[in-house]
Order: sequence, then C-alpha cells, then structure tokens
Amino acid sequence: QVQLVESGGGLVQAGGSLRLSCAASGSVFRSYAMGWYRHVPGKQRELVARISSGGATNYADSVKGRFTISRDNTKNTVYLQMNSLKPEDTAVYYCNQDRGWTDYWGQGTQVTVSS
Repeated sequence: QVQLVESGGGLVQAGGSLRLSCAASGSVFRSYAMGWYRHVPGKQRELVARISSGGATNYADSVKGRFTISRDNTKNTVYLQMNSLKPEDTAVYYCNQDRGWTDYWGQGTQVTVSS
C-alpha cells in the first residue's frame, strides 16, 4: 500500500506563493508518474500538473507559467511551486501516483488565496 502525504497548503494573498510537497512511501517512487490535482466543491477534480518518471512535465493551461512541478527521487517527494497565485486557485490540492493499472491519492491539502 502506497501512502502519499501532502503538506504546504495554507492561506495566502493574491500574488503570493506557496510550495506544496508530497512524500510517498515505497521504494519504487522513481518508476511512476506523479501529479497534482485540485478540487473545488461543485466542480470536477482537475489535473494541475504532472511529471513523468523521466521528468517530462505538463500543466493545465490555467497554471502554465505560474506553477512548476518537480520531483526528488532521492527523497520520494514531488513538489508544486505555485507563484502569482490567484483567488481562482483556491481548492483542495491532491497528490497522485499513477501506476497505470491503478493509482494512489493523498488526503489533500487546502490552498486558499484571498483577493
């Protein structure tokens, strides 16, 4: 069983920055793609950013140029650096590990951006 533990959420003013971290259990972290998703009540969960096992990244159009996903395979951790935050970025952010035949989710961390 894989455990994903997110941290780094909080309250920030518009224009500010936050860095989310997701620590994963297990010894095969480097083999799988990792992603950050977000969910707002009443809306579908959406992909924010994804990083492959080889380090290739892709982003939602709404966060391109503002967010950066990265991974440290020595620490089994994936990060999401969020800059120039906007009120519409307010959501619960979830870490995801994609193993192809299944995936795992963290418990989520709240990000609130005030205007």
